[in-house]
Amino acid sequence: MAFNETVTRRLEQWASSLQDLGPVILGQNKDVKIEEIRESYISKMAEHPVVEDVRVETIDMGGVPGTLITPATVMADRVLFYIHGGAYIVGGPGGYHGLAAAFAVAMKARVYLPDYRLAPENPFPAPIEDTYAAYRWLIEEGQDPRSVTFAGDSAGGAMVVSVMVMARNAGLPLPAGGAALSPWANLEHTGPSMFNREGLDRLNTKAGLDLMARTFLGEALPNSPEASPVFADVRGLPPILVQIGEAELMLSDAIRLASHLGENRVRVTLEVWPNMFHVWHMFQAELAEGREAIANAAAFLGRAIESTAKS
Repeated sequence: MAFNETVTRRLEQWASSLQDLGPVILGQNKDVKIEEIRESYISKMAEHPVVEDVRVETIDMGGVPGTLITPATVMADRVLFYIHGGAYIVGGPGGYHGLAAAFAVAMKARVYLPDYRLAPENPFPAPIEDTYAAYRWLIEEGQDPRSVTFAGDSAGGAMVVSVMVMARNAGLPLPAGGAALSPWANLEHTGPSMFNREGLDRLNTKAGLDLMARTFLGEALPNSPEASPVFADVRGLPPILVQIGEAELMLSDAIRLASHLGENRVRVTLEVWPNMFHVWHMFQAELAEGREAIANAAAFLGRAIESTAKS
C-alpha cells in the first residue's frame, strides 16, 4: 500500500532515528550516546500535531515522572492511563502528546502517561514496576478504577496486560478495560509473521527486535510471563481490545495474545488492519486508518466504562 508523502517521510524519519541504536547497544559505536538517540527519537515523534483545546502538564505519579493531558471537556471523571512504547529502551511521554491528545478528545478523558525508567540502565522488570507504581498511585489518590481504562502501544501494549496482571496479583482494583495497540506480546518472537513479514514491516526487523528484547530482559528469559503476556495468567482481567497491523512482524504474536485472553475467559476484541504498519495510530493527523483505529479504541473503552458502571 502506498502512503502519502507526509506519512512516508515521517515513517522514514522514525526508522532512521533508531539506526544507531544497535551499534550503540553492542558497543560498536562509542561516538553516539544512547541519550542522544532517545532525544532524537522523541523529537521525531513529537512532530505529530497535537489537537487544540488540550492542556499538557508535567506531574509526579507517586515518584514516577508523568504527563497529564486534559481536554476541554471531561466526561464523568474518565481517565485513560496511556503506556508509551519504544521497546523499553527509548520513547517517553514527550513524543506522545499528539496521540494522547487525540485519545483525550475522543474519550473526553484525562490522559495520564507515566515516564517509566528504560533499559539497558534499568532492565526488566523496572519499566513494568514503574508503570504499575504509577497506576497504584492513581488509585491511591482516590481515582475510581471503574472510570479508568488502559491503552498502550508496542511495549506499552504488552504492559496493558502485564500491569493489569500485577495489579490483580497485588489485590489492587482493576481498570474497566484496556486497548493494546500493536502489542509486543511475545519476546520469543516465534510467530510466523516474524519471518513472512520480514521486509514488509517498515519499522522493525527480527534481528533488531531480538537485540532489543535481550537488552531489555537482561538475565530474564523471553518467556517470562511479566515480559511476554502470551505466557501470563490472565484470568479475571477486564475486556481488552487488541489492534494490530497486518504488515507487522508482531502480527502473529498479537493474534496469539488475543487467543490467549479469550481462552482464559477474558472478553477480547481483535482487529487486524490490512496493510497497516507498527502503531499507525501515531499518524492519525494524516491517515484515515489511524483516526478510525483511535475512534474504535475510544468507543471500546467507553463501553467498558459504561458496562462497569452498571455492574
